[in-house]
Amino acid sequence: MPHSVSPEAPPVEDSILPDAPANPLVEDAGSENGGDDSAEIVTDVPARPQKSNVTLKPEDLFMTDDEDDEEFPMSSAPSGEGKVDGSSPPAVSIPLAPTAKYTDPEVMLAFYQRLFPFRPLFQWLNRSVKPSNDFAHREFAFTLANEAYLRYLSFPSSDLLRKDVLRLNPARFEIGPVYSTNPRDRKTLRKASTFKPIAKELVFDIDLTDYDEIRTCCDKANICHKCWNFVTMAVKVVDAALREDFGFEHILWIYSGRRGAHAWISDKKARDMDDNRRRALAGYLEVIKGGSQSGKKVNVKRPLHPHLVRSLDILKDHFQQDILEDQDPWATPEKTERLLQLLPDKALNDALRKKWDSAPGRSSSSKWADIDSLAKAGVSRTLDSKALLEAKKDIILEYTYPRLDVEVSKKLIHLLKSPFVVHPKTGRVCVPIDTKKLERFDPLGVPTVTELLGEIDEWDAVKGKEEEGEGEVKMLQDYEKTSLKPYVEYFKSYVADLLRDERGVKREREDGDAMEF
Repeated sequence: MPHSVSPEAPPVEDSILPDAPANPLVEDAGSENGGDDSAEIVTDVPARPQKSNVTLKPEDLFMTDDEDDEEFPMSSAPSGEGKVDGSSPPAVSIPLAPTAKYTDPEVMLAFYQRLFPFRPLFQWLNRSVKPSNDFAHREFAFTLANEAYLRYLSFPSSDLLRKDVLRLNPARFEIGPVYSTNPRDRKTLRKASTFKPIAKELVFDIDLTDYDEIRTCCDKANICHKCWNFVTMAVKVVDAALREDFGFEHILWIYSGRRGAHAWISDKKARDMDDNRRRALAGYLEVIKGGSQSGKKVNVKRPLHPHLVRSLDILKDHFQQDILEDQDPWATPEKTERLLQLLPDKALNDALRKKWDSAPGRSSSSKWADIDSLAKAGVSRTLDSKALLEAKKDIILEYTYPRLDVEVSKKLIHLLKSPFVVHPKTGRVCVPIDTKKLERFDPLGVPTVTELLGEIDEWDAVKGKEEEGEGEVKMLQDYEKTSLKPYVEYFKSYVADLLRDERGVKREREDGDAMEF
């Protein structure tokens, strides 16, 4: 890390074992993005049903920018209309029990069939509406309802991905890298070394369990609006660094469905980064180091790196309200001692300890103000004002700077939970976060799968009948009848921008090739 005092040890070369599981992280033991270590690891998929005799042309599978997306069923459409492509299972209404839960298989099947945006997901990962190896050689991993974990799945098109999702009905699925060959064919290769990851979005993971030592409102998997502010701060800092320091443009933030957020950077230069570059970039953003029992966690060079100067500017207002007021991090004697350990002058510390011991209920905001007031009062003749200012900046960073699970970012082979899947513990959909409306994002207000299916039924029962009575039946796709609509529309807009830029990059590459003799 360029702004770290002590450089990290040189990285160890990673060996790639094609048939080894990619160490998916345990759901309740830190991060939320991977599979479960207790799951049965299955690398071969159950046989697909026999292929349909229907002949499909590529243009039938992929819409152009000017075509409507007919992927989602339209439950207001008359019989025979609004059906999906012939190679997919037909869209039918799945009856749900009145007390159905999001863990019920029929609920998940209805969600995948009626609401999941398979086609935009395909276009995002494929970077084109036309099929290519960017999607066909992409690894998917399914976690089934019985906890079986199916790796090295691949699909030539969004329609075939949808078909297998509806057939296997996974509890969730994850996205891995693009491989040099089709992941399904890896066991047929003469040389295992020819099967290797060649591209993947650069990803980052923010998980609130990594903040447990400094958040006071919740712990473990629990969250509230107060501690969600840690995620808001992290998104602001990381997003600014990725855009301003590295020039990335296509950054997609996804709510993890429970207690965190994931960043997917889709720029070509990000997708093509090898493990060493990913490790270096992750190290650039890593400032908080050490476990809960370690001492000072922020050790940075002076003068501060421009990235940290910008970060402090972003975080200083959050520190006053979100940390001092909402979290009150030094309310207990134990936490107060932690603050004193981070200050550089013993005489000042003794004076502060004496004052705070005489007022046990003193707030963290008041204690923070006491540092400057006692320093100005001259309680220490040896106080170095510059060292105190630097210590205070380090404290602000320790309590506000992003705590990233950097291991997620370092390797191409790491799989990450797909956008729009349902979190198995909360039932909430992993929706995109619009960074332009970041302060207004409410993780507790994100719809659950059962709420969404209920919204479809409610719309059909009320709005549908009203339109029938007026003689005008609007052909709405099911997601448009629900609170999922703004999230799907945001995702489609993000994908459209990405595809537009990818076409420009491709044209520039082709023009450059034409100039060579």
